[in-house]
Amino acid sequence: MAASESFDYIIVGAGSAGCVLASRLSEDPDVRVLVLEAGGRDNSIFIHMPAALAKPLANDKYNWFYHSEPEPHVNNRQLYCPRGRVLGGSSSINGMAYVRGHARDYDRWGQSGLSGWSYADVLPYFRKAETYERGPDDYRGGDGPLQVSAGACTNPLFQAWIEAGRQAGYPVTSDMNGRQQEGFAHMDMTVHNGRRWSAMVAYLKPAMTRPDLTVWTRALTTRLLIENNRAVGVELAKGNERIEVRAEREVILSGGAINSPQVLLLSGIGPADELTAQGIPVVQDLPGVGKNLQDHLEVYVQHACTQPITLYSALKPWNQAKIGFDWLFFKKGLGATSHFEAGGFIRSRAGVEHPDLQYHFLPIAMNYDGSSPAGSHGFQAHVGPMRSQSRGEVTLKSSDPKAPPRILFNYLSQEADRQEFRAGIRLTREVFAQKAFDEFRGPELAPGPAAQSDEELDAFVREHVESAYHPSCSCRMGTDSMAVVDGAAKVHGLEALRVVDASIMPSIVSGNLNAPTIMLAEKLADTIRGKTPLPSSDAPVWIAPNWDTAQR
Repeated sequence: MAASESFDYIIVGAGSAGCVLASRLSEDPDVRVLVLEAGGRDNSIFIHMPAALAKPLANDKYNWFYHSEPEPHVNNRQLYCPRGRVLGGSSSINGMAYVRGHARDYDRWGQSGLSGWSYADVLPYFRKAETYERGPDDYRGGDGPLQVSAGACTNPLFQAWIEAGRQAGYPVTSDMNGRQQEGFAHMDMTVHNGRRWSAMVAYLKPAMTRPDLTVWTRALTTRLLIENNRAVGVELAKGNERIEVRAEREVILSGGAINSPQVLLLSGIGPADELTAQGIPVVQDLPGVGKNLQDHLEVYVQHACTQPITLYSALKPWNQAKIGFDWLFFKKGLGATSHFEAGGFIRSRAGVEHPDLQYHFLPIAMNYDGSSPAGSHGFQAHVGPMRSQSRGEVTLKSSDPKAPPRILFNYLSQEADRQEFRAGIRLTREVFAQKAFDEFRGPELAPGPAAQSDEELDAFVREHVESAYHPSCSCRMGTDSMAVVDGAAKVHGLEALRVVDASIMPSIVSGNLNAPTIMLAEKLADTIRGKTPLPSSDAPVWIAPNWDTAQR
């Protein structure tokens, strides 16, 4: 064992939350901060080029490349669960969608007994984090580290999507991250000047010039060091060495919804019976560690396109060469966007107060593996429920820190989730049937006209549903016996140990998770530093006035 070094704070994981914490805590020059990242540097062109987002997802170079256990309610398929293993974490390999979720999500947190987590409390931290290219207002930030751009929507199919939503009777909102989430709209993305604006680029890279911040890559945390119920450091594997590093103030786990519970369990913090079964001495019996795992699922409703205006042409090798040239030298063109430029939020039925279905629209018909079922031009809408009732868990397969954990999401175990998928597909078909798509709409490719009944739609969903890559809630905040951390992200029953990442969400929010994760890290950075919280916002929130009696 190598001789130990000492820091004030040790942050385990340089993902979205870890980068924020490293930046904010190291603003104090008298505080020594160490960040431990199991992966390497974000030195790939495929990370920084927005349109190349599929490349880092394709293998384990920058990615833990996890898969679930066979999921019993989706034909025993093992669903892909990528997690960033690189500086920037999953913000360096994600789809760059900037989506905050709905105000009522955070009000739900606050009403669960978590003081300070209602929408009025978190909105100031969304604003603090952000610089929005359309300018600041009561909802959007103007001088934060995270650069956010609005989808240009120059392809006519994006405009057709939004207009079709209006024709179908839904609202069109000018900002799904502002006063009104509900409706069809452009989407925002963490892209700036044609480059991915990850948490590494926004927060960590500028802070790495500070002498009080140290970043170690290729450093796998193997366990936490606990003495007298206090976290005093970590053990890590760096190359062939095992190293102990001491923390004078706190250890902060920011490994994400899969790795944070794994590290806690490896350290003897979790359900006592599970730890004993793995031969791990019990340090703190916390039955909620790894439980309450939640995610978003989605399916594609795909159509052939009758006009050659989709991104299908971009798949040709000669066109890809030009796209790469334009991006490399000018940071412009089709390479400079994630292409998730339009989407929407709707309610699946009357009686749902705020949207429970989310859309991402793409001007191409393409599967996750890059194949095109049309073999030609097409378009698609990704649709899926936002607040699934299914719950899964992260457990250990082995006490070996290098072994992947066992991940079971228990997808579609609840009838309510299956009902929302049926509604989502049928409502999407109705949108695509509107006049706005008449000049573009070819045959439906998926689910296909043969899938009409509940049973047929259920069968399609079981076979084709995919994760939207939003694992969360596996170390949730709360005050009950199954909560892992309190409202200040402190692990129950232990001192000087916090978890700060998407795992501490009490329940999943209605949208993509990168922006909410950055927000909660900004908020908790103030808590850790003992700073007075930002003043609450009184910005109003739009709720459909007829939500209790009408679906739209």
